Amino acid sequence: MKWTVGTKIGGGFALAMAILLFMGSVSYRSTAKLNGNTWWMTHTHQVLENLVGVIQSLTDAETGQRGFVITGDETYLEPYRSGIVAVDQYMHEIRNLTVDNPHQQQRMDILEPLVAQRMNSLKEGIDVQKTKGPEAAHQWVKTGKGKKEMDDVRKIVAEMRDEELSLLKIRSDETEASAQTTVLIIVAGTLSAFAILSLISFIVTRNISQPLKSITAISQRIATGDLTAHVSVTRRRDEVGLLGNAFASMIENLRGLMSQIAEGVNILSVSASQISSSTTQLATTSAQAATAVSETTATVEEVRQTAQLANQKAKSVSENSQKMTQISQAGTKSTEETIEGINVIQQQMDSIGDTMVRLSDQSQTIGRIVATVEDLAAQSNLLAVNASIEAAKAGEQGKGFAVVAQEVKSLAEQSQQATNQVRNILTDIRKATSAAVMATEQGSKAVEAGVKRSGQAGQSIQMLSGSVVEAAQAATQIAASSQQQLVGMDQVALAMESIKESSTQNMASAKQLESAAHNLKELGQKLQHTVARYKI
Repeated sequence: MKWTVGTKIGGGFALAMAILLFMGSVSYRSTAKLNGNTWWMTHTHQVLENLVGVIQSLTDAETGQRGFVITGDETYLEPYRSGIVAVDQYMHEIRNLTVDNPHQQQRMDILEPLVAQRMNSLKEGIDVQKTKGPEAAHQWVKTGKGKKEMDDVRKIVAEMRDEELSLLKIRSDETEASAQTTVLIIVAGTLSAFAILSLISFIVTRNISQPLKSITAISQRIATGDLTAHVSVTRRRDEVGLLGNAFASMIENLRGLMSQIAEGVNILSVSASQISSSTTQLATTSAQAATAVSETTATVEEVRQTAQLANQKAKSVSENSQKMTQISQAGTKSTEETIEGINVIQQQMDSIGDTMVRLSDQSQTIGRIVATVEDLAAQSNLLAVNASIEAAKAGEQGKGFAVVAQEVKSLAEQSQQATNQVRNILTDIRKATSAAVMATEQGSKAVEAGVKRSGQAGQSIQMLSGSVVEAAQAATQIAASSQQQLVGMDQVALAMESIKESSTQNMASAKQLESAAHNLKELGQKLQHTVARYKI
């Protein structure tokens, strides 16, 4: 098996972890056992406390019962009542705590009837005091029944207490033994782990540190420039052995490399001197070319700006011509729409005239109807007067008819008044209709004159639109020619700018090359000094 440094260190740590794991598991088991014994001891103490509680509760109940029997005062029954409640709780708790112990459960089966019997006896003595009086109660106490019952209870409780004390002693001994075992394991395990880990640490450190010290000393000699140091090749297959062998190979390679570098540095120094003189001449020539290109670029930029200004003027003229064309076309369209609108107005004016004539005729018809209604109202009025006369002749029987005649007369008068109002309104309508007819005729004449003028204006606008279109086409051609010239000048300017940038870059590159050649020359000199430090 190949024992590397990592394997050795890992093995040491693994052994340490195994020892710690073993100690931890043993300590855990001992501690768990100790905790279990402690719990059982606590459990035993709880059983003992409840057994004492049973005796104490029965004693309290008996004390209260005797006080009541002697005095007849029920205030003495308070300990009796509290004792009864407490003894039931203690008995229940003991039954639960000893459920794992069959012997104690058997004794509980005996104890529970005895306690119940004692409780019944106490109650019986109280009932005797209450029903038969103090004398009978005293005689009942002298029978000694209560003493025998308490002796039986104490006997069973004593047996249970003795067994719990025996268990307590056993568990106490086990707890003490477990604690001693735990302490012994921890102490022995700690000492053993310390001894084993110390031995492993010494072996691993000695196996690794000695070769590393030798390699460190040789590294310090190499750092001072001494490449004559020798590292012996070892047969170790771990990281330290591989490091030593690699270090020996590195030193041999460095010796050969330094020899080659020394030869290359001499050649580099001569070449750097030649490159430095050539780059100086190139930098001077590039600076002169850059100056000439800058002057040419400035001249081209001035010409380009002039062409750009002319192109802007041509675009402005073209745009204005197009706007005039659009305006003339809009004017032609507006004139046509105006003529169409006037024609529609003329048609509407003719329609209005016809309507006004029909309205005049209908007004006359309404006048005739009003005259007829007026005649009907007059006749109704006359009829109402005749009806009133006839009603007066009829006496009492014609009073109802007289009322109707009066209403008819009233309606006839209202109809006559309404007819007069309608006649007045018709008179106003006839006057307004006549005026509207005259205005309509005048409007129709004005519309005809407007149609003629609009036609003449439309012809003039069409002629103007043709002239504007021709001017716009000419301005567009001029703008296109100017745009082509501007594009050509932009291309020339871009080309000159590119030439200028190239010249600038060439000049900068020449300067960088000159600086690089100078640095290369200095580097060659430094490398010569550096190589001279090493002993091959």
